[in-house]
Amino acid sequence: MPRIWIDEVNSIETTADYDDQADRLIVKRVQDVEPILERNKRLQADHDGFTPSRNMKWVGSIPNIIIEKWMRELGIDVFNKDHRPAVARLLNDPEWRWLRTSPGRVG
Repeated sequence: MPRIWIDEVNSIETTADYDDQADRLIVKRVQDVEPILERNKRLQADHDGFTPSRNMKWVGSIPNIIIEKWMRELGIDVFNKDHRPAVARLLNDPEWRWLRTSPGRVG
């Protein structure tokens, strides 16, 4: 019988089940990213991303499940400063445009 954990802060549901025949643990993680993506779209349309002092720019909001996917599948850690060029490359890629909160390119 699968075990289910829910992280209510990040809206991530984790299901773990053991497959006896394959002798392996299967873990599935799911997050409802729609609210984050909808907010990103509104922000893209409504502002340029800069703080009132214009010394910082908010360029994106990445759901935790995508952070995990990038780490697992691409080896890119958004929290590692050495991976910043790779994160910028992904945020500039049209495939990931819905993660952006402001126009322009991430450098």
